[in-house]
Amino acid sequence: MSEQVGPVVVLGSTGSIGTQALDVLSRCAPQVRVEALAAGGNNVALLARQAVATGARVIGVASGTVQEVRAAVEAAEDAAGLPHLEREILVGPGAAADVAACRPDGVVLNGMSGSIGLGPTLAALEAGADLALANKESLVAGAALVRRASRRPGQIRPVDSEHSAMWQALAAGKHRRGLVAQSVDGSSEVARLILTASGGPFRGRSRAELANVSAQQALNHPTWDMGPVVTINSSTLMNKALELIEAHVLFDVAPERITAVVHPQSVIHSAVEFVDGSTIAQASPPDMCLPIALGLSAPQRWAGAAAPCAWDAPVSWTFEPLDEVTFPAVRLARQAVAASSTHPAVFNAANEEAVDAFLSGRCGYLEIVDTVQAVLEAWEHPGEPRDLADVTEVERHARAAARERLQRNSTSLA
Repeated sequence: MSEQVGPVVVLGSTGSIGTQALDVLSRCAPQVRVEALAAGGNNVALLARQAVATGARVIGVASGTVQEVRAAVEAAEDAAGLPHLEREILVGPGAAADVAACRPDGVVLNGMSGSIGLGPTLAALEAGADLALANKESLVAGAALVRRASRRPGQIRPVDSEHSAMWQALAAGKHRRGLVAQSVDGSSEVARLILTASGGPFRGRSRAELANVSAQQALNHPTWDMGPVVTINSSTLMNKALELIEAHVLFDVAPERITAVVHPQSVIHSAVEFVDGSTIAQASPPDMCLPIALGLSAPQRWAGAAAPCAWDAPVSWTFEPLDEVTFPAVRLARQAVAASSTHPAVFNAANEEAVDAFLSGRCGYLEIVDTVQAVLEAWEHPGEPRDLADVTEVERHARAAARERLQRNSTSLA
């Protein structure tokens, strides 16, 4: 049935989500056409091999030159013993957005990392393409813009494993195709969303025990293999805070009706509790291939996308409340949503700046969330953003404020 899926565009193709998406397509739906790929440009050789393997005719990179990309692609074609194909190569900061809009009749998978993914998200939605969204920052930083750019219900397909789980669980309610479930009388049939968290590498530790955590320790995630920024976010539970905001935007559920719980086994990816007392959960081994496949194929399911749970072996799944004293990020996310439409963008941008400082050795581990909180509390919002330029300006102020605080703290400790 995969022949019914339109041409696919993969943004962030050389990253974790992008490489897994191309693997899923090659295994489960080799007849689906990969029309275009986009990446940052740090691994042009891999991007070129991907273009040759998939036959993609459009390639975008944020940095580098057309000549460099073309030479890499031709070298990959020569290595594969294939003729040189005519391909459109786009280079520059806007390349990903141009690639995102190139196939309005297809599916765009946005696997980019960070708020730079917002522009391509808007471009894909405005073009009319279905959007398989793994870039949570698009919804955190630009919720108002994303809502305005969306052309129809169900145009966005969540790819984060937690939101894919909620999306699947919501299908047990009345609105099987939409992202918001409503009961017959117009009130929500959803009591709350249950957002599960692995707890990261520091589950059970106190704040004092985290004072001297190193980047190497924070990058040692017990369950998931992710990029450095996402892995650090998982360790601080900032990832869960961003996912709470994302769930609020996707499913139109108030933050106070989204409960985060720690589930170390990462098998229950999230759940939906309905008003009649029923809770519907989605379970599968920790593997991003399943939500990626569903984001590309919905409403179909591709056989063999990922391994199922092993029900014939003894297993225990545990759940525990979130320690919001040691890990206050989720609480701060609720405050950001309540404060204004621009506070979530400030929240995300300040965190990106602080994580970069931590990974480069310019701040301590606890300073990450402390910096986010300080910048958030000092922000005086200018009103709802009108366009991408407004969001970019909000982020610029937040990043500058975070850098200033981090520099001040670093100087005082010197």
